Amino acid sequence: MIWWHWLLLGMALLAAEMMTPGGFYLLFFGLAAMAVGAMTGFELVEEGWVQWLLFSVLSVTSLLLLRGPLLARIKSREHKGQEVDSLVGEIAVPLEDLAPGGSGKAELHGTTWSVHNAGQTVLSKGHRARVKRVDGLTLWVTAD
Repeated sequence: MIWWHWLLLGMALLAAEMMTPGGFYLLFFGLAAMAVGAMTGFELVEEGWVQWLLFSVLSVTSLLLLRGPLLARIKSREHKGQEVDSLVGEIAVPLEDLAPGGSGKAELHGTTWSVHNAGQTVLSKGHRARVKRVDGLTLWVTAD
């Protein structure tokens, strides 16, 4: 195949990857096609069967070796914004008495938070309160 055919195939595969919901399959085939196109353009590979063999080996090898770590890295970035939601179920300690429906401050993991008493009982200063939900930077707590 002519070198620029490989480059066009690579660009088409990369464009198709951008239009499909993230699975990161076509990405590696597109990159392999571009690599074979570059090698063909620099006359490092001339035989057609060698080009196709190289394309297949590069595609499958990069897919098997790089897809897992790439997905793990993407997933870890997606969950970074959800760290506050992990506070649900944790124990906070009110720094002041909180009437039912009242707001105030409480300590959780060494940090002072704004809290809202979502329960029907008074939360006394220094007693345990369980986080029921997180609304922005406000914790909704009830008696534990």
